[in-house]
Amino acid sequence: MNEIVIKCGGSSLEELPDQFFTDIVRYRDHGLCSPVIVHGGGPLISKLLEQTGVQTVFVNGLRKTTEGVMDIVEMVLSGSVNKKLVNRIQLAGGNAFGLSGVDGYFMKAKPSGNGLGLVGRIETVNTKIIRQITARGQIPVISPVSADPATGQKYNINGDTAASAVAGALGAPLSFISNVPGVYGSGDRDWFRHLTVSEAEGLIESGEVTGGMVPKIKAAAAGLKNGVPEVSIINGLHQDALENLLEHSQLNGTRITAEEVKVNV
Repeated sequence: MNEIVIKCGGSSLEELPDQFFTDIVRYRDHGLCSPVIVHGGGPLISKLLEQTGVQTVFVNGLRKTTEGVMDIVEMVLSGSVNKKLVNRIQLAGGNAFGLSGVDGYFMKAKPSGNGLGLVGRIETVNTKIIRQITARGQIPVISPVSADPATGQKYNINGDTAASAVAGALGAPLSFISNVPGVYGSGDRDWFRHLTVSEAEGLIESGEVTGGMVPKIKAAAAGLKNGVPEVSIINGLHQDALENLLEHSQLNGTRITAEEVKVNV
């Protein structure tokens, strides 16, 4: 069964319709695909940090992470968000298995540097663990929190970056589920239907794309250079978003591909 990595963005988690999870379960049960879910949870982290009085700073869309921030990041991502997603899949009739990169150290991490504190980068992904879960008929739901096995230090991994690493290791297509239809240019009323990696990176360099879309595009570019065949960014709040993507090859969003495979769409 063909694998697909689905990244659920923090901005859309609370708003995703029941149909989204029903479709995930249906496609798994009918053998259309083997979904692997990776999630974020940025807005919920920010909310709890604010409630606890812990200051947070963003650099190019990435959260600067101190020890205090890291504790809350893990609490939110590997705790409440992960279990909410597992629960919603199971309420839709599926069999979900929640885990983080720390479990079995299946995602090994190192610090990313750049003055971001405990923000990390994924070094390796143990796909055997993921495929053991899917072979049991379960849907993996992955929190991006990961660790360095040599020290035990946990790292805050951006969900988009983690999803890209997982998709690259599996050689699977990657779909970012957001609360916007796709990538917009500066002043554009409509989104781009198709971008190559260089075009997408050019939008960042020109300042046309900012904020949370920056790590998505960077993660898409990294994935396409490391085994991901195709990346899409779609609005998960659209009732038929997954159906259009998986059944009809119709994309209500932005498709990002390597230069050599660009086609007119």
